[in-house]
Amino acid sequence: MGILDRLFSLKGKTALVTGAATGIGRMAATALVEAGATVLIASRKGEACEAVAIELNAMGASGKAEGFAGDVSSEAGINDLVEAVKSRTDKLHILINNAGVTWGEPIDSFPYAAWSKVMDVNVTAVFHLSQQLLPLMEKAATAEDPARVINLGSVMGDAALGEGAYSYAASKAAVHHITKIMARELAERHITFNAFAPGPFQSKMTAFATATEDQAEHVGKGVPLGRIGSPEDIAGATLYLCGRGGAYITGAILPLDGGIHVNPAPDLFGMHR
Repeated sequence: MGILDRLFSLKGKTALVTGAATGIGRMAATALVEAGATVLIASRKGEACEAVAIELNAMGASGKAEGFAGDVSSEAGINDLVEAVKSRTDKLHILINNAGVTWGEPIDSFPYAAWSKVMDVNVTAVFHLSQQLLPLMEKAATAEDPARVINLGSVMGDAALGEGAYSYAASKAAVHHITKIMARELAERHITFNAFAPGPFQSKMTAFATATEDQAEHVGKGVPLGRIGSPEDIAGATLYLCGRGGAYITGAILPLDGGIHVNPAPDLFGMHR
């Protein structure tokens, strides 16, 4: 076995990726399948997840995917998702809490309802789903090869970039903090918790600003490295944190943002809202 397989192969591993029908979730799920994992893909749109799984299985990779419906916006939905996972596997090596929502509106009209909706999906679900899946992750975890949790934060969780998405930015700051808390508390149970803090990538959530190549290029000019993120950027980070190469890392907030966190753009998305 060569060093690449030793450090990054995920053969024999089972993963759950929420919100994986599109965007960053789909990018991560694709990488996991290509690395040999069995990947459960869940989101509110079950048919979309089934279609993505068919596409991933058609790649001819060593892993495989299964898509089904899973709604993390309520306690009942999360509990149903947990039961769906338990019906498919008795061990979970990898959990990627990718599902998320946003809400953009000027500060003078930003509504009360935008807080509970965003916090329920982006923060409460991250904690509750992870909590409910702990028994499956503990069965998969060892000291040398811990179970892995990756939460989706955002550069907006660190940099002061509200840009009309006030509850979203605050929710991502909360994701970063709960990631560190859970990393500390669950290290002794051999489960690592880390988070991605992405900048702009092409996704449903950022379609208002990155849907076309011209838009993506324009947004990229506001990023220190001069471009928006690519699927390869997510794939590399995912395989690093989920493979043997990332087994000694927990509590990290990995900035996948082209340098925005050290040199924040003054108005990354605002011009497009």
